[in-house]
Amino acid sequence: MLLLSLLFGAVPAKAQTAEVTQLVLNIEKLNQLRKILKELKAGYEILFKGYSTIRDLSKGNFKLHEAFLDGLLQVSPAVKNYARVQDIIQCQLAIIKEYKAAYGKLSSSGSFSASELDYISGVYSRLAAKSLKNLDALTMVLTAKKLRASDDERLGVIDSIHENMSDQLSFLRHFNSNAALLVAQRNSEIADTELSRKLYDLTP
Repeated sequence: MLLLSLLFGAVPAKAQTAEVTQLVLNIEKLNQLRKILKELKAGYEILFKGYSTIRDLSKGNFKLHEAFLDGLLQVSPAVKNYARVQDIIQCQLAIIKEYKAAYGKLSSSGSFSASELDYISGVYSRLAAKSLKNLDALTMVLTAKKLRASDDERLGVIDSIHENMSDQLSFLRHFNSNAALLVAQRNSEIADTELSRKLYDLTP
């Protein structure tokens, strides 16, 4: 009987020990799970904070970029007061003044035929049109809200316009000089012919 009671009494004790062991394991698993969840939460918070930071930086960069682009639409005093701007305008005025004066002299000289005068007029018209295009380009460079460009880029465009206008004025003066020389040569030929007629008493 004593042996039986000891045997039967050991079963509940053993079962209870197993339950306690399982409970301890469950608590350990729960603690591990809590730790994992805590780490996941911390990681999520870091990730979210990083995303927010990137988002805010992106917005800030966009604002800076937008402000930079808007700034490129403005024309600084350094560009407006650039010495070559006045030089370009003076070139334009000289081109118009000199070609009109030259054409008036050439057309009234009597040294050119109608077709020759048409050719000369065409040269002057094309030259004037090109100079006006340069003036339009200069206006765009100097007008706010018309062109996105840095000061260096605007000054580079002005330099290019100045070079082009200077070339056009040089061409005009060379052309006028050659035309005036041609008038002088033709007048000289006419004078020589008249002199020969008088010397030899020739009639036309």
